[in-house]
Amino acid sequence: MSRRDEVLQAALDLLDEVGLDALTVRRLAERLEVRPGALYRHFESKRALLDAMVAALLATEQAPPPSDGGWDGLLRWMATSARAAMLTHRDGARLLITYLTPGSAVAEEGWNQATESLRPAGLSQAAAQTAVDTLFAYANGFTMEEQSRDGFPQPPAQRARRDRAFEAGLDLIVAGIRARAA
Repeated sequence: MSRRDEVLQAALDLLDEVGLDALTVRRLAERLEVRPGALYRHFESKRALLDAMVAALLATEQAPPPSDGGWDGLLRWMATSARAAMLTHRDGARLLITYLTPGSAVAEEGWNQATESLRPAGLSQAAAQTAVDTLFAYANGFTMEEQSRDGFPQPPAQRARRDRAFEAGLDLIVAGIRARAA
């Protein structure tokens, strides 16, 4: 593991312990027993560190996408995977919305795949983009609210209840997209 990776992992561990509001470069440097300036060798700014943390969060191993080729399965998988990734860390949803470096190649490819999957269903490019944006806004907003209420990590019974609630909302969004496409 490179020193940069060690700093990144320490930042993610600190996030889980203290939350996004208390995550500071100074506190991270204390954790690593270095001066704050030493961290800038690995990340040019706190913004760069936060972006790397988001990239690590999004790289969380997930189940593979459905192979049936249906747009609804793909969108469900994307929303569920995004939520699962955000739930891997305290304030994961809040961290995700801090992401300023738009579209890593993987994120951009996923966005394009989602919007293009809706085109054969009958949606215009603009409507497909709105549908995908709505889907991700729902996943992020639901997860942010969930994390603010339930804490980290969630008790298993609470997580199961919230999984069901998330799926019910996702059903409504997919039904709306299907109705718009018809």
